[in-house]
Amino acid sequence: MKSALVTGANKSIGFEVARQLAQKGIYVYLGSRNLENGIAAMNKLLAEGLSNVEAIQLDITDDGSVKNARTEIGRKTKTLDILINNAGIYGGYPQAALDSTIEQFKTAYDANVYGVVRVTQAFIDLLKKSSQPRIVNVSSSQGSITLHSDPSYKYYDYKGAVYLSSKSAMNMYTVVLAYELRDSNFKINAVCPGYTKTDFNGHRGPGSVEVAGKRIVKYALIDKDGPTGKFFSEENNPETGEVPW
Repeated sequence: MKSALVTGANKSIGFEVARQLAQKGIYVYLGSRNLENGIAAMNKLLAEGLSNVEAIQLDITDDGSVKNARTEIGRKTKTLDILINNAGIYGGYPQAALDSTIEQFKTAYDANVYGVVRVTQAFIDLLKKSSQPRIVNVSSSQGSITLHSDPSYKYYDYKGAVYLSSKSAMNMYTVVLAYELRDSNFKINAVCPGYTKTDFNGHRGPGSVEVAGKRIVKYALIDKDGPTGKFFSEENNPETGEVPW
């Protein structure tokens, strides 16, 4: 049975991704900063008849928590097939370039950039033991510098110096990581789930978590001929999904 780790899996898009992966017969570790919330999410999936799920305490902003999660999962499996770096934060309001505080930037980057690095580096050894390792870094089209410099982009006026720049930085990490592992079986991509109705954005998004989850799972399960080192947003490009950095 293949295995997957989903960070921020106790609610919203992360929870839905965990559900869809479990429905496909994959054993899913639900990373949750608060273990009680993770256990509650696990129990919901167990009640749906999905027994191949397990809650793991994982705070992506805490080195010790990430290390402990790696140790705990390492006791249970020698191989990890899929890593979904989903956990992240918006960073609060407002986010004007001249008014956002350094603390806002530090807090957002600690989760959205450093958190992805922490988790990826901690679990890369288990991923390397998989025959088809997959990493999906959950991004946002808001992190596309090309789109945000184009006045015709539908979210052009939705600017935010903190969140947008953190996702741009995470995107570059994705590019470099995919490049470094280009001669392996890894497939590593950044995927935007779309503007989804969750508590992350005050439930303002028009999209559903079901559709968002499906978009992420698609790239977690791509075959050996699938893309790597790419940026996908099916909301912005329904035909091929690929969008510019």
